[in-house]
Amino acid sequence: MDRANEAELLHAMVRIPSVSGSENALAGFLAERLSALGFRTTIDGAGNVRGEVGGPDGPEILLLGHADTVPGGPAVRLADGVLHGRGAVDAKGPLAAMICAAARFARSDLPARIVVIGAVDEERYSAGARYLVDRMRPDAVVIGEPSGASSVGVGYKGNLRFSIGVSVPAAHTSSPAAGAVEVAAGLWATARERFDRWNTLHGGPALFDRALPSLVRVVGDIHEAVAEVSCRLPVGFDADAFLRDLPTGEHRVTVFEHVPAVRSARTDPVVRALSAGIRENGSRPVPKLKLGTADWNVVGPAWGVPVAAYGPGDSRLCHTDQEHIALTEYWAAIDVLASALPRLAASLRQPALAGGPSRTGGTS
Repeated sequence: MDRANEAELLHAMVRIPSVSGSENALAGFLAERLSALGFRTTIDGAGNVRGEVGGPDGPEILLLGHADTVPGGPAVRLADGVLHGRGAVDAKGPLAAMICAAARFARSDLPARIVVIGAVDEERYSAGARYLVDRMRPDAVVIGEPSGASSVGVGYKGNLRFSIGVSVPAAHTSSPAAGAVEVAAGLWATARERFDRWNTLHGGPALFDRALPSLVRVVGDIHEAVAEVSCRLPVGFDADAFLRDLPTGEHRVTVFEHVPAVRSARTDPVVRALSAGIRENGSRPVPKLKLGTADWNVVGPAWGVPVAAYGPGDSRLCHTDQEHIALTEYWAAIDVLASALPRLAASLRQPALAGGPSRTGGTS
């Protein structure tokens, strides 16, 4: 693909709305385009679009992006080499860069299988990534998220979302007994105190290394109430133990989401290959830790293989009305990925000489 076709692909992807739960139109478009580029293409039972190049031998490298977006966003327009529109950064830019880079190997003899997947539902429940967990196990993964063309994502915080439901006997407002809303507020205060205690004992000075709790909502009345809590988790936080030790008495705790934090070392094969690709294309690689979560949090702990995140775009623009990406950065990211993939394939083949690819690295 030349630069014009690479830009056209991204522009077309951004023009097709794909809010979480409504990714079918984009999946169909990508399936057709991937097939035309020489990929072996399918759409799986979750709605993920998958394209594969390379032969049956050698390590399997998964480029895992996501096709869905949050609602809203600026009008789609391309002006002065900058593409505006929902998904330009999060994360159609990274996914398009992966497709374009992998397409360069569609008719080559790269000693690896490259699989590009545009997963569904990442912005909600990661249904697409969860579908993949028990159906494949690649030898290495690049997560398509905006890191900036010269940076490598080496970690994402985990997340724990839960509610505490409170029911108390009916009583008059003049009763000295605490009402349900008051009890729920007190339980949130206790939870916050427990998070703060963990930070004192185990957390570090950086936000990535600390539990970051928030009270999302309290609803109810004197008889019934619910407090909803969300906490960004650091590596090593034992959420199950935390919830077991939370003194909620007979009140109900409901967990909506729990994904652990993930982090890769700078010696991780994917981190090293991406960093080398950045250097080869004239920049100095910068490792980045993200305070949000991604599909990495779902697949990384399950697969236990080398992982890092990479993609063009400024993550500060995600979900905003200013979302945009410069085509020069997008093209730079394609070149970095194209440089990194052969390096990664070669590094993954080395352990195979001694008994098979390593599947022990990549997450914490």
